[in-house]
Amino acid sequence: MPRTIPILPQRIALPVPDNPVADLAAPPPLALYIHFPWCVKKCPYCDFNSHAVRDAGIPEDAYVAALLQDLQASLPQVWGRRVQSIFIGGGTPSLISEAGLDALLTGVRTLLPLAPDAEITLEANPGTVEAGKFAAFRAAGVTRVSLGIQSFDDAQLVKLGRIHDSREAQVAIELAARHFDTWNIDLMYALPEQSLAEAEADLDRALSFQPPHLSCYHLTLEPNTLFHRAPPPLPDDDTAADMQDMIETRLAAAGYQHYETSAFAQPGHRCQHNLNYWRFGDYLGIGAGAHGKLTSHEGVRREMRHKHPNAYLEAAATSGFVQEASWVAGKDLPFEFMMNTLRLLDGFSPTLLPLTTGLTIDQLQPQLARARTQGLLDISAERIAPTDKGRRFLNDLLEIFLDER
Repeated sequence: MPRTIPILPQRIALPVPDNPVADLAAPPPLALYIHFPWCVKKCPYCDFNSHAVRDAGIPEDAYVAALLQDLQASLPQVWGRRVQSIFIGGGTPSLISEAGLDALLTGVRTLLPLAPDAEITLEANPGTVEAGKFAAFRAAGVTRVSLGIQSFDDAQLVKLGRIHDSREAQVAIELAARHFDTWNIDLMYALPEQSLAEAEADLDRALSFQPPHLSCYHLTLEPNTLFHRAPPPLPDDDTAADMQDMIETRLAAAGYQHYETSAFAQPGHRCQHNLNYWRFGDYLGIGAGAHGKLTSHEGVRREMRHKHPNAYLEAAATSGFVQEASWVAGKDLPFEFMMNTLRLLDGFSPTLLPLTTGLTIDQLQPQLARARTQGLLDISAERIAPTDKGRRFLNDLLEIFLDER
């Protein structure tokens, strides 16, 4: 039987210091996120900071130059820290030219020390990739691509506003498998009027390519999207839950590790960049609308760059790329930490809490006791992880760690 951490009875929690990270021996691991804000067209379900490329009017080389200027202006915040991973997201980063990507990654390497085995991911959409581009992206240093397939059903792709069809999806997958050792397929379920059988057919088609990594997302109607303003007919909650159960069961039987709420990987192919997010690591975000989280002796700082590409480019005149910045209050760190780490099915080691927040497990004993009593957490000396119930009712679990003062 695993050893258990003794949970103290309900009592007044120890006060949380205003800045518990001040005494950290070292900041958490550091990643770099780079945002490319353009797409061929905006999808009706997408709430990301993306803009139709026809409306851009901004030369690619000007945007790449601004990214590197943004990075250079940020260097004082990350002096001496090695970058463990890079993620180029969007938008549709695969729209960038081979020369543009090479210039970007060359500039990043010039300005920042990268780990020798740094994972470098680029998001790509079928219909915007070709053999020559993928070969050039690999030569520039990209080690992993994430393909926005979403569905192999041509009718569903039309409903989702995608610019590719199932044939182009297959071509993109074959190119990814040819040029990269690890790659991901994004798949969505609970699509408009989708049946359980249709969702399973999508999964069957995805599995036929033996992807090293699969991300399976429930379609949600996000605010400020066309689907939110004019909702399509979606499967009911019970059918959507049956789809989720089917996906988890089928992928487990196929040898995939379900390691995060929506992420499934063959052994050795977990996304290191996303794992850094979920382990409450740091990340510097550059590009229009990019978010960042950086830890120093001053505290945990969250930043957001100017969202509109034109505003971002205009900020280059003064290197004032950051539109919003704030410090995370010490009292909010427990919730922030749990909001990330409890997305991992394996949870986290209790030693991770002090290493990333400066807090101790003792300071969270009342909340932990409440979560365990409600059947939402499994707790041992080695691991704190959500139960099956905790994963199903993750919002209820996280609310326990909200500061209510």
